[in-house]
Amino acid sequence: MDQHMDRLHDGAPPRGVPRDVRGLAAAGPSSTETWLRIVQVHDRITHRVDSALHRQHGLSLTGFEVLRRVAESPEEWASMGDLAEAVGLSRPGITSTVNRLVDDGLVTRERLGEDRRLLHARLTDSGRERVRAATATHDDLVAHLLTMLGDDAPVVTDALARVSAATRRPRS
Repeated sequence: MDQHMDRLHDGAPPRGVPRDVRGLAAAGPSSTETWLRIVQVHDRITHRVDSALHRQHGLSLTGFEVLRRVAESPEEWASMGDLAEAVGLSRPGITSTVNRLVDDGLVTRERLGEDRRLLHARLTDSGRERVRAATATHDDLVAHLLTMLGDDAPVVTDALARVSAATRRPRS
C-alpha cells in the first residue's frame, strides 16, 4: 500500500489515466441542461433588451419587433397575419400590440390591396424615426451581449439554426 501511496504523491497519474487530457472528448451537457441554458440566456437577453427599449424609446421588445417588421416590409406595410406569424404572436396578441403602436402614432391600420377584409399596419413618419433609433439601441446591445460567444458564435448560430429549422411548423 505504501508503494501505491507513493505513486499518488510522486506527481504521476495512476496507471491508465493519461497525463494530457486535452485531446479527450468531454462529456457533453445533458439535453435538459442545454435546454435550461437556452431558456436562461433567452430570458436574460430579452429582459435586458426590453428594459433598454422601454427606457430609451418607449417601446416594448414585442412592439419594436412588430415595428421593425413593418419598416422592413415592401412599401412599409404588412398584414396583421404576416406580422403575427413573423413575431410569433396570436391574432389577439398582434391586435393588442398594433393597437398600442397606433395609439402612439407609430403605425396606422389600413385596408389595402384587392382583399379589403385584410387589415395592414403601415409605418408613419414618427414610426420610421422611432424604429431607426430603436434599431441602433437593439442591435448594439444584442451585439455587445453576444460577444461572450467569442469564436464559438458561428458554431452556436449554425446549431441553433438547425434546431429552429427542425421545429418549424409547416404552413397549411
